[in-house]
Amino acid sequence: MAASSQQSSQHLLVLLLSCLAGAATAGSTMQCHDEDQAALLAINSALGSPYHFASWTPDTFCCDWYDVDCDNATGRVVGLSVFGDANVTAAIPDAIANLTGLRTLMLHHLPGLTGDIPESLAQLSGLSQLTISYTGVSGPVPAFLSQLAELALLDLSFNSLSGAIPASLADLPALASIDLSRNRLEGPVPALLLSKCPGQAELWLSHNNLSGAIPAGFAAVNFTHLDLSRNSLTGDASAVLGRGKPLQHLDLSRNYLRFSLTGAELPEQLTYLDLSHNAIRGRVPAQVADLAGLQLFNVSYNKLCGVLPTGGVMERFDAYSYQHNKCLCGSPLPACHRYML
Repeated sequence: MAASSQQSSQHLLVLLLSCLAGAATAGSTMQCHDEDQAALLAINSALGSPYHFASWTPDTFCCDWYDVDCDNATGRVVGLSVFGDANVTAAIPDAIANLTGLRTLMLHHLPGLTGDIPESLAQLSGLSQLTISYTGVSGPVPAFLSQLAELALLDLSFNSLSGAIPASLADLPALASIDLSRNRLEGPVPALLLSKCPGQAELWLSHNNLSGAIPAGFAAVNFTHLDLSRNSLTGDASAVLGRGKPLQHLDLSRNYLRFSLTGAELPEQLTYLDLSHNAIRGRVPAQVADLAGLQLFNVSYNKLCGVLPTGGVMERFDAYSYQHNKCLCGSPLPACHRYML
């Protein structure tokens, strides 16, 4: 009886350990769908099976693979983030479109990634974040992106994209953040870009060759970050200013903007304001001194005139912020002559 009881206890212990092991395995490993695993293996092959994907093997579950995120409830692949691998030398694989549940796609710092952005990505109807940045990708900003109705973030910065910004991007109802900086884009900024943004918006278009006026419709967009620097934009930019706006970072430097700063009202939350290298005239508004969070202020290389404001935050900024204007004066610049007052 004692031996039988001991064997029974050992049998129960084995069963318990087996259950615990199974529970641990289930908690740490999620079995992904066969379609997703096949798509990822095709992506790996198309990219030349780089060492970056060493964990991508058919005998393991793809939800455990490096750079892959799965939905906890469905097990479908919802995120693919490939970055920082100079050994990836290929075009963007069409097989990415077979990850039908994808919400986030990041291809970042892959200098050997070349070719156009494939139209197959239009099939990713649930995509909310698309990043293809710091790559060798070229061709146009594709108009088919306007089919991605869930898209909230679009980052195509630091590539070799050319042509115009598609006006159809303005049709995207959820789009709130766009970064197309450091490309070779030309033509106008679409008039209604981000006009449908449901909340606060961010827009980076610097270091391109965009021309024309800053859209008047930008006056109604709740920008927190707006960078249009180093383009060939012309005309009046005062529409993006104004009290009560959430704007924190504004860089319009190195364009051909012509408007008067006299009487302009500035967003109270500004921390960064660069208007340098334009043809802006008038005076520096006294309100600048009251912008408590302002850390960078640059109006150099314009046609400004008059006495600089004093007090408040003005002591943070040296003569560099004001150099090469028409007739600015007062600390930190030389004292004003009577005819300047």
